[in-house]
Amino acid sequence: MFKVIIVENYEELSKAAFEVMKDYLKPGKVLGLATGSSPVGLYKNMIKDHIQNKTSYKDIITFNLDEYVGLPKDHKESYYTFMHEQLFNHVDIKEENIHIPSGLGDLEANCKAYDEAIEKCPVDIQLLGIGSNGHIGFNEPGTPFTLGTHVTDLKESTRKDNARFFDPLGEEVPYQACTMGLATIMKAKNILLVANGENKAKAVKGMLEGEVSEDLPASILQNHPNVTVVIDKAASTLLEKKY
Repeated sequence: MFKVIIVENYEELSKAAFEVMKDYLKPGKVLGLATGSSPVGLYKNMIKDHIQNKTSYKDIITFNLDEYVGLPKDHKESYYTFMHEQLFNHVDIKEENIHIPSGLGDLEANCKAYDEAIEKCPVDIQLLGIGSNGHIGFNEPGTPFTLGTHVTDLKESTRKDNARFFDPLGEEVPYQACTMGLATIMKAKNILLVANGENKAKAVKGMLEGEVSEDLPASILQNHPNVTVVIDKAASTLLEKKY
């Protein structure tokens, strides 16, 4: 079941997303977190709240959606680095409570261990973005809905979307990632998806109003009981229903 919130712009989107997230910023809660440009404003609001209201992360556990295969933690474009720069370095979370998939070593064992850790600490709210092709996490079109955490090949459209981060480094975007599978994501008790920009409008329409199909991975969210979608007007331009 979707609750859809449409706002004017990215700043309002970030504030609206924080209003949803703040109910879970409590001791013992488990947060599923995401990378990409869409959640950055939300993270800034979380940091602001931590500084102004002394909201503590000491007893909060986090699980991130994904990580590139082959990038060490200290790589400038690793999602480990991203999360520390955008959130973790600015709040009082314990490093041992942070979980990010590892794209190094025995990948199959890493994925299995990641799902086992989530089974022990079920996610209270999973934050998601959505790709222009409808992917969530790195679950690309055609990914079976039944998969848990796994290694996936990245579609060329996804690699092009992310090339702007790697071009200044003179590096290629990795060809694979470790990602929570759709089955893992769907186990979260609540889901918060944020999307902004006209380039996301087609994917948002398919997610909310299209058929449930592996061709558009985000459409599986139609089968989840508690999904809040926060989008700006640009991302809502193709919607036909009134929300």
